[in-house]
Amino acid sequence: MLKADGEVFACRRLCLAEALVNRYSARMTLSTRRSPVSSSHGLELLKRKARKLSFRKGRVIFREGESSDALYVIEKGMVEISALIEPRERRVFAIFGVGDYFGEIAVIDSKPRSATAIAKVDTVVSCISRDEVWRMFARSPGLLVTMMHGFSRRLREFDQRYLQELLQHERLALVGRFAQSIMHDFHSPLTNIGFAADLVCDGDATQKEKTVANAIIRRQVDRMAGMIGEVLEFTRSSRSRVVLTMTSFDQFIEEMVAELRPEAARKSVAIELKTSPPRITIPLDRHRLPHVFSNLVRNAIDVMPRGGRIMLNFILGEREVIISVEDTGPGISPDALVHLFDPFFTHGKSHGTGLGLSICKRIVEDHKGWISATSKRGGGAVLTFSLPRSVESRASKRRRGSKNGVRSIP
Repeated sequence: MLKADGEVFACRRLCLAEALVNRYSARMTLSTRRSPVSSSHGLELLKRKARKLSFRKGRVIFREGESSDALYVIEKGMVEISALIEPRERRVFAIFGVGDYFGEIAVIDSKPRSATAIAKVDTVVSCISRDEVWRMFARSPGLLVTMMHGFSRRLREFDQRYLQELLQHERLALVGRFAQSIMHDFHSPLTNIGFAADLVCDGDATQKEKTVANAIIRRQVDRMAGMIGEVLEFTRSSRSRVVLTMTSFDQFIEEMVAELRPEAARKSVAIELKTSPPRITIPLDRHRLPHVFSNLVRNAIDVMPRGGRIMLNFILGEREVIISVEDTGPGISPDALVHLFDPFFTHGKSHGTGLGLSICKRIVEDHKGWISATSKRGGGAVLTFSLPRSVESRASKRRRGSKNGVRSIP
């Protein structure tokens, strides 16, 4: 809403500037027929013909939307200028004191008041009619220029305050989105920790079951610590180094599926292996790579609120293993595919910051692999990524789609 307000104010300023130039040009011919009068002297002459009005504290001098029939000069007290920017939110733009004038813009452009003036304390003002103001403009063009200088200064001050508020608003919004992302990512490991803790405390559980539960708790705690590190990493300009260890790939996949299946089952989603994970040993970062699997599976669960299936498929190549995560959800639109791995881009869900897939892309590329997204004809999405089989190998230079690694299937 704040951005829209800024655009409205910018449009108003442009229209006002154009109107003032036209009005000033049209009346300049009158000024050449009279002797010039200084702007300060012109304002004093105007005040001599003004009516003195008194307003108690809190009284409205004029409201936005009313006709503009006078210029006001403060003789005593203070005046607050404000306007409604939302149905129930009023914004104070300025507070004027003795010697300041206000209401000049509506008098100059002859349009309804765009703000409300309220006496901040007991206040006395000189009220000068529009006709008197314009007669003085004809005699003293400098008075108009002086008022426009004052108006320009006020606009600059307001713009600075507006930009500061906008930056603060966006900072707070960014913090909120980061918090939502962390809570979303922590949901799965916290659930698994709770399940494992219940098993540990179960008096009927065997020692083997308790040992397995303790191992689950430890892995999930490490996983949450890793996710916090990922968010911190995203906020840094430089990338952190991957810590690769030779890992049994099939065992790694079995552990990941075992951890993700309970959460999927609670949402009536089944995780299936279309092909068995190859029995190979490859270099992996065991702390970072689980984030990729959990994020892709969790995203698929989110887009299938009524249940569905998630299929994992594995293709073993000479230099890499290719993993695909396929779902039976609604698929991804071509417009969304183009931006799917962009930071803060969200698709198909109301929560999250849109950092998940961006971080996944970074993790896979730090492994020297690639990641892409496709949408199947008739519904369903497929997220595919590769992992090199050795430290020396590099991902295939064959990129699918744009530089973000995205392609679509018509």
